[in-house]
Amino acid sequence: MARWALLLLASIALASCRGEAEQDGQNRDYPALWEITGAEGHTEGWLFGTVHALPRDLEWQSAELEQVVETADMLVVEVSGLDDRRGLEELFRALAYDAPPSAPLYSRLDPPSRDRLRAIESEQEIESGTFDAMETWGAALALAEFGRAHSSEFGADKILLAEFANREIVELEGARLQLSIFDQLPEQEQRDLLAAIIEEVAKQPGDRVDLASIWSRGDLAALERTTLQGLLADPELKEALLVRRNSAWAAQIENLLSASDRPLIAVGAGHLLGEGSVQSLLEQRGFAIRRIQ
Repeated sequence: MARWALLLLASIALASCRGEAEQDGQNRDYPALWEITGAEGHTEGWLFGTVHALPRDLEWQSAELEQVVETADMLVVEVSGLDDRRGLEELFRALAYDAPPSAPLYSRLDPPSRDRLRAIESEQEIESGTFDAMETWGAALALAEFGRAHSSEFGADKILLAEFANREIVELEGARLQLSIFDQLPEQEQRDLLAAIIEEVAKQPGDRVDLASIWSRGDLAALERTTLQGLLADPELKEALLVRRNSAWAAQIENLLSASDRPLIAVGAGHLLGEGSVQSLLEQRGFAIRRIQ
């Protein structure tokens, strides 16, 4: 549960389903990859947008990305300790139960969301009241577990972390900070988050957008259209979960790019789209960003 909570935040704008891209590597597109250059025109690093749960057989690593993985001196991710399941569970519980709510979960929902939650509980054989003791954000993330289409074991960030196992890995946030972002949301925003996740989990698989397919072929316009729906359609949630984080990351990344080591910066693809993206914030700081894939 805790690891999925982190992955939900890391990919807040994107879910993942089976891709439909061509299998012939010479006749297909791949997820977007960017080169970062400094004032003197030298390559300072790379940006790659990830999806954190993918089908086992989805081919998403291009020759260009493989070359960058070989060349980069370090990997920069949102959270690095995704394999520490026990530690993540303990951290999640410590935060999700530290302020007992004053009302049962049903009382924190509007009538349509209550009906959807009852349907989810019936389908998944969840006992009513299971999440009553959790803070609202914790219940939201616990319920998100039931909406997963694929395993995080095959997620892009998990694969990249393994490939950089013998090189430096830098975290932009870390597990505690990521979960604290949820924990510090105002109660009304937590309830908006809960309602949005319940609505998504209640959907039939055929009604969900095939985002892994969109991501895997590098269709940024389609990805951006998708991010305007769901959770990020709420301005306050978008500010807390995307805008403020991008701003903080840009400052950290600028410091990393000032060193001699060249990083591959791999973050959730939703952070690399449109106005306020990490690329646009780095360009404001004097870097040139060029899509190379």
